[in-house]
Amino acid sequence: MDTNLLEQPIANLSRRRFLQGGAGLTLGFCLPAIAADKRLSAGPGQAGGGLAAAANFEPNAFLRIGTDNRVTVISKHLEMGQGTYTGLATILAEELDADWQQVRVEGAPADAKRYNNLFWGPAQGTGGSTAMANSWEQLRKAGAAGRAMLVAAAARKWQVGEDGIVVRDGVVSHPASGRKASFGQLAEEAAKSPVPAEVKLKEPKDFKLIGKTAKRKDSAAKTNGTAKFTQDVFLPGMLVAVVAHPPLFGAKVKSFDASKAKAVKGVVDVVQIPQGVAVLAKDTWSAKRGRDALTVTWDESAAFKLGSDEILARYQALAKTPGQVAKQIGNTAEAFTGAAKVVRAAYDFPYLAHAAMEPMNCVIKLGADGCEVWNGEQLHTGDQHALAALFGLKPEQVKINMLYAGGSFGRRACKDSDYVLEAAQIVKAINGRAPVKLVWLREDDMRGGYYRPLFHHALEAAIDKDGKLAGWRHRLVGQSILIGSPFESAMVKDGIDAVSVEGASNLPYAIPNLTVDLHTPRDIGVPVLWWRSVGSSHTAFSTEAFLDEVAAAMGKDPLALRLELLAAHPRHAAVLKLAAEKAGWGTPLKAAPGERRGRGIAVHESFHSYVAHVAEVTVKADGSYQVDRIVSAVDCGTAINPDNIRSQVEGGIGFALSSLTEEITLKAGRVEQGNFDGFPLLRIHEMPKVEVHIVPSAAAPTGIGEPGVPPAAPAVANAIAAATGKRLYRLPFDTRELAV
Repeated sequence: MDTNLLEQPIANLSRRRFLQGGAGLTLGFCLPAIAADKRLSAGPGQAGGGLAAAANFEPNAFLRIGTDNRVTVISKHLEMGQGTYTGLATILAEELDADWQQVRVEGAPADAKRYNNLFWGPAQGTGGSTAMANSWEQLRKAGAAGRAMLVAAAARKWQVGEDGIVVRDGVVSHPASGRKASFGQLAEEAAKSPVPAEVKLKEPKDFKLIGKTAKRKDSAAKTNGTAKFTQDVFLPGMLVAVVAHPPLFGAKVKSFDASKAKAVKGVVDVVQIPQGVAVLAKDTWSAKRGRDALTVTWDESAAFKLGSDEILARYQALAKTPGQVAKQIGNTAEAFTGAAKVVRAAYDFPYLAHAAMEPMNCVIKLGADGCEVWNGEQLHTGDQHALAALFGLKPEQVKINMLYAGGSFGRRACKDSDYVLEAAQIVKAINGRAPVKLVWLREDDMRGGYYRPLFHHALEAAIDKDGKLAGWRHRLVGQSILIGSPFESAMVKDGIDAVSVEGASNLPYAIPNLTVDLHTPRDIGVPVLWWRSVGSSHTAFSTEAFLDEVAAAMGKDPLALRLELLAAHPRHAAVLKLAAEKAGWGTPLKAAPGERRGRGIAVHESFHSYVAHVAEVTVKADGSYQVDRIVSAVDCGTAINPDNIRSQVEGGIGFALSSLTEEITLKAGRVEQGNFDGFPLLRIHEMPKVEVHIVPSAAAPTGIGEPGVPPAAPAVANAIAAATGKRLYRLPFDTRELAV
């Protein structure tokens, strides 16, 4: 990208500064895609070795060292607040033995051949808590190869053996002769070194950065205002677009009158696109005022017009009939026939908005040789191909500049490339005569975006004459995120959407007879999308809240029952024991007069990480409650940056607690909420005290951006039940049920 197109240079994207600064060392890597459950086996070189790239040689590059002594780590993953830039830089810098202060991070362009997510095959993107896990060995090898080449360069320059050379904190030295040089001083010579076909990685005992707390690489810029988000992009001649979207899903423009909109000062044009009517202006405010002045008549003949209560009633009726089997163990029917006691419960979960602090936005410029995009890019390959198809370009003609994103929670990884394509449709409608910045206001995203699906769960447990849990039935009803998407062929098998039943179909508890089945209504026209922790955001609640109810029916302590059923799952059991121990499980809680207090526990595995929460709550006489404390234990393999892990778990807990009061409701097909007044996020004074304990591990790192979410809400629900004796089955909670 050309940085003079912006009001200020975008430091984390521009390669121009480096190229102007002189020669250096750029490392490229060509590593094959691997499945999520396989370890990376390819070496750090290209086809078994080759020559290091020159300063302007960039294919497959993850590391660049300039003669100015700056170490640049190129991140193939989006930084949207989750700490990706810091984590990826830590992995590479550890093996490079760089000085943390000299390390910078730059967002990679869209190029799946070089920057594919190794767990996704030939596709680049950020999601599923995969950034650290898929990059772990890849970036360690990248750093180790860079270190080896610096050592080789120093050995040649000083005419000494490599064995006597030491690398520490960005300095290469030869203690025997007293010689030393910075990485920058050796960069040009190192660029002449062959890329090693094999490298030796550090033993964990030798880590200096991994496992320690390092300052985040994005904090300073975000604090002083120099960090660049999409809203900070200003191109010469750029127009800002705000779109009038239909009030119902599936409605279309019938006609519109733009005369009043065009009369608004600053408005330049009004165009119809497939998604609605776009008003283009010189600034956002003028575009918004122009949209407000539009007169649009909508064709609602094919629109979706049900309300959420009607959808839920339909789901509850469906749950009375068998669905498609997602998991079957043993003979569940026989277990229930011979049961001494049967426990039943049903849970309802609403649509939820992602509500990221930065609503959707995108800048697109169309030129003779292709198009260029600036945004907080999460699904590089999908968006690149969607834009190429729209404009009739080759994918490589679509250049994407990955900026910071102000949150996402899955929203920017849209399977349909919705807001990106909308920006492109506007550019196309004006024949590319100007760059366009599309801006969605809060109401645009909350009323016309994508949602966590509404779901109904029905569960039954069979307890035999010996007091054992003999059978378990779990029926789910809800929309599929994946059916009809480009991911359907890979993730929908025999009609079962894998993310609809995750957390239910892989229940870790030792239950000899288990059936999980699913109904997937295909006539509900509400757009749905993955939401932080996806299916586990509702399956963990239903399974963990229900298991507490089963424990009560069996007369057992909820922790004891879980541990009994997790004998074959030591990592689940370990986080449970740690959280319970640190929380003082079993000790009484003091309550003030008129208040009731209780503890609840829950455990869940998602994205190959294990998290247990113990929640402490206080419930007042009027039914209102406060979450006082949550003690968490997490096993996510090697802790790359413990402080970031704690932050993500804390943030996940806050996110989950918000879901106890949030919902998106439809009335006659129209979304009723438009902003945070109707969709309340957790406020800072409502955040409980959180303690996060990390299980030491030498295993490869797994996800942490999402796994803190699923067990939080059920832990709170179980704590409320422990305090009051009353169970809540529908989210958001109706606290009137708790009043005495």
